[in-house]
Amino acid sequence: MKSTSALAGREQPVPLPPSLAVAAAQGPASQAPAAPTLASSSLLRGGKSVQIEHNGSLYQLRATKLGKLILTK
Repeated sequence: MKSTSALAGREQPVPLPPSLAVAAAQGPASQAPAAPTLASSSLLRGGKSVQIEHNGSLYQLRATKLGKLILTK
């Protein structure tokens, strides 16, 4: 006699191995630790711009009149 269950003919989900189940419960792997937060005032030190050296290149971080920040090389 054939089964009349609503689940008949459907594949049952395969349980995740314990190591993957823990990773799935923790969220996406792309979540890195939070980056440190710095106030722009601590970088600009009361001025409107600051020079930043990065990998041998010099950049300028500038605050606009509207309070936006612009980083240029």
